[in-house]
Amino acid sequence: MAFKSIQGTTWCLVLVLSVTILMNSCLVMARRSIDKMNVIDKCWRTNTNWRSHRHQLAQCSVGYTGKMTNNIGSDVTNYKVTDPSDDPLNPKLGTLRYATTSIAGKVWITFEKDMNIKLAKPLLVSSFTTIDGRGANIHIASGGCLVLQRVTNVIIHGIRIHDCKPQGPGPVMGPNKNIVHLGPSDGDAIRMITSSKIWIDHNTLYDCQDGLIDVTRGSTNITISNNWFRFQDKVMLLGHDDGYLRDKNMKVTVAFNYFGPRCHQRMPRIRFGYAHVVNNLYKGWGIYAIGGTMSPSLKSQANLFIAPQQGNKEVTWQNQKNYNFKSVNDIFENGASFRESPDNGVALRPNYTPDQIFEVADARSVRDSTKSAGALRCPRTSTC
Repeated sequence: MAFKSIQGTTWCLVLVLSVTILMNSCLVMARRSIDKMNVIDKCWRTNTNWRSHRHQLAQCSVGYTGKMTNNIGSDVTNYKVTDPSDDPLNPKLGTLRYATTSIAGKVWITFEKDMNIKLAKPLLVSSFTTIDGRGANIHIASGGCLVLQRVTNVIIHGIRIHDCKPQGPGPVMGPNKNIVHLGPSDGDAIRMITSSKIWIDHNTLYDCQDGLIDVTRGSTNITISNNWFRFQDKVMLLGHDDGYLRDKNMKVTVAFNYFGPRCHQRMPRIRFGYAHVVNNLYKGWGIYAIGGTMSPSLKSQANLFIAPQQGNKEVTWQNQKNYNFKSVNDIFENGASFRESPDNGVALRPNYTPDQIFEVADARSVRDSTKSAGALRCPRTSTC
């Protein structure tokens, strides 16, 4: 009897020890997973109860957009999209367009279930709007896409935007239920026009008729982070055209994104203005990865550039002598190279304010920190 008691006690000790070892192993793995996250993801993705604390996301942005705390507070309307249909002139309650046109003030948009939304015309997004696709598989595809025109304080997060088509001119309902007569559009995924304080984070963008992101006509204080760009010729344009001088004031942060496969050019192309391109992974390119005209300034910092197996190995393209491109602590693989501009004395520090500044990671960590770029699959009962 005493032997059986000792034997039972031993098995209990073995069980307790095994459970303890297993728990410690899980904690170590979780710690390693967190350590591989970039600064934005560490801010919110570690919270297993993120569904009940969605607004925490607004405190996690970095770069020129700063913190997006203007998008949260007691006066926010939480709106759930339940209907994937679209009517450009008379949007129904429950649709995405209703939320961006017919609700005054701050609105935080989520989705009831997985949806494929085909917009009949481009969607005009209003100021102080957050489109939060976490927890659902949301596609905006095969029609019009997103236009941010003369707006501020907008977050676009967790959406798959692709196969955007050119649209002819015509009326649509815009913010505050105003009818806006839009000109023709080229088929961009997200187009910013004279807008500021915009955060584009954790979206998957591909296969659009023109480009994926345009920042134009005086838009500034933009952060483009954690996105997956793929299967696209012209990826990202910063600056409207060679004659639009207001874009000299443009400031854009491009951070923690994954470019590729089959991205051809404009990652980004910048006219005028300043861009801080940091901790991104470039999986090849066609003509070039980063280009510029009209005396732009661009600091490329701690990125990983993996040149294509064949073709052009040079990262940069410029068609003028007067440009200011600098590479700082980048890593170049497979023969990639970066043509810097002559040192002309222009300061390349981003000069972030306290709510914009963030720690730049070593380029050796970029493979890990960009593995979860793009729209995330977020389980109902655990971390994203």
